[in-house]
Amino acid sequence: MKSDKRFASLQAAVFLLAGMATQSFGQGREPVLSLVKKEKPALLETLRGLVSIETGSRDREGLDKLADLIAARLKELGGKVELIEASDVYKMEDTPEKIGKMVRATFAGTGNKKILLIAHMDTVYPRGMLAQQPFRVESDRVYGLGIADDKQGIAVILHTLAILKAMNFREYGILTVLINADEELSSPGSRSLITKLGAENDATFSVESSRAESDKLSLATSGIASVTLTVKGRGSHSGVSPEKGVNALYELAHQVLQTRDLSDPAVGLKMNWTLANAGTTRNMIPPAAQAVADVRVLRVADYDAIEKKVRERIKKQLLPEAKVAMNFERRRPPLEATAASRALGKHAQQIYRELGKELVVDEMPEGGGTDAAFVALNTKAPVIERFGLQGYGAHSADAEYVLLDSIEPRLYLLSRMIMDVSQGKSP
Repeated sequence: MKSDKRFASLQAAVFLLAGMATQSFGQGREPVLSLVKKEKPALLETLRGLVSIETGSRDREGLDKLADLIAARLKELGGKVELIEASDVYKMEDTPEKIGKMVRATFAGTGNKKILLIAHMDTVYPRGMLAQQPFRVESDRVYGLGIADDKQGIAVILHTLAILKAMNFREYGILTVLINADEELSSPGSRSLITKLGAENDATFSVESSRAESDKLSLATSGIASVTLTVKGRGSHSGVSPEKGVNALYELAHQVLQTRDLSDPAVGLKMNWTLANAGTTRNMIPPAAQAVADVRVLRVADYDAIEKKVRERIKKQLLPEAKVAMNFERRRPPLEATAASRALGKHAQQIYRELGKELVVDEMPEGGGTDAAFVALNTKAPVIERFGLQGYGAHSADAEYVLLDSIEPRLYLLSRMIMDVSQGKSP
């Protein structure tokens, strides 16, 4: 009899705890989840509009058109909006004369936490490629020009704000949105403002896409540098007097081959030659040649090491009369995981579990660099990347898409993260 009573008491306690858990679970999900479901069709229409405007990093006309559209949408959502021309420009070899405007919106709330959301509107595509990648929905995929990188990020931010507005949620102090137009160029015109805003905020969520095959957030991204080798030789007639020339192409080929093995997988260092050109005409010994290598690092300290190695290697020349010059350009720092970002990443995993889903929080970069690294330069506050939709095919000719099924969980995740940080419910 006593055993039966103890079992009944234990059973009642289990049912009580289960009921409390279910109640807590429901409070976490609603009303956000219901609003997320309602926003999904609207987000698809937003994506259609965003990808229908071509915005290559050097297409100022297209970038201005999209900036005006984004600014109007942010104003409708209640933000104080500014269109900002780049002024403090970090000049690199490929920095254009005119850089697209940034769109900054601030939303004043009733709390004290400051949160920053970032995404970018520029793409890698030249004008005219829209015809090859029109907006379309096929099965579980949504295709479009620049849809994964990073038009989806803009859409996710806009519709997350719409969800918060529908709930009349204003418990943050200041919620800032920054959409820049030069990310694909390593952000020469926006990096200083991004770094400044990063230092002013308590948390930053960068809305680049996650990978289609991996539902994740990233705590780290690669740093990016470039190596440019310039060779000066001497031109001469390739048929009449080739021996009087100094073939810059030969010397360039020698230099590229003797620096092809400097990658170091053990520390995540990658160096790959990706561009080269030489000569002026078929029947002339090339008087000049140039090659460019892409460099990726996981640690700022690795920049010094790889630059030193390249400089040492190029001292060994094939043609002593040739002149070899090198320019090492640090384009973007790496984002490195911190204790603060790890803690907030774990909180994001808990939120995802409310949907019955597991979220990967990755501390190892995948090779890409993003503006999240500039945010983190002067702050100890958490900075987390890849809050966007799951996507595939960034920088590709005809296959860029996002996954339709990732819209609801990603809107839910970003909305809840903003709410929990605002209310002090997160680390």
